[in-house]
Amino acid sequence: MIDRLPPVTAPALSGPVMMHQHWDDLAFLHWAVDPALVAPHLPPGVRPDVLDGVTYVGLIPFTLRGAGPGRAPAVPYAGTFLETNVRLYSVDDEGRRGVVFASLDATRLAVVLGAQTAFGLPYRWSRMRRAERVRDGARELAWTCRTRAGVRSRIAVRLGTERVEDEVAAFVTARFGLHVAYRGRTWWVANEHEPWPLRSAEVLVLEDGLRAAAGFDLAGPPDHVCFAERVTTRFALPRELPGTRTR
Repeated sequence: MIDRLPPVTAPALSGPVMMHQHWDDLAFLHWAVDPALVAPHLPPGVRPDVLDGVTYVGLIPFTLRGAGPGRAPAVPYAGTFLETNVRLYSVDDEGRRGVVFASLDATRLAVVLGAQTAFGLPYRWSRMRRAERVRDGARELAWTCRTRAGVRSRIAVRLGTERVEDEVAAFVTARFGLHVAYRGRTWWVANEHEPWPLRSAEVLVLEDGLRAAAGFDLAGPPDHVCFAERVTTRFALPRELPGTRTR
């Protein structure tokens, strides 16, 4: 049975805002995979979200900018950094569709330590660089990443002008929360953001070890590519998924 796509408009957060931030210049690279490949990487109480019999593994470099607690101003320095994540797509028994992070690489040590301690997210402190140029009237962006264990990633894309509004794009971007296992239970962290301003993109360079390091050694080019310039995101406080305590 094919799951229905989530709505494009985010539900409003029902509680206080825990954090706000901007996500800038994101490249979305996705590979279609068998849900059985993803299932062992998900926390208790959630399962792979599926579209047309497959789920997706995403590789997403971007700039996280202007993060701050609650509705307070952005935190100087630590609130802006480069990030690359490998992410999966999940759904729980209440029908909430979210993401599960297989890995998150970031350039701010304080953020890495804080996210690991407070939420159990698999952040790593890594070296990353971003470059940009305009060639023949089109923006081209490149990101490099090197983890402390020596895993490397190099991605470059050329931006197109066409809007992207297909089902796969909606499936991998209209996500309004994350599932994470922490301290013997599974948590749901809701978020809200405006619809993604998605546009086409062409992969120019892809030399990536982050997916294999996360357990997904996927050959070949991505099955779906798109790009977005910015959304503003607000996160709610974590909520425990009922029946997921393991100790």
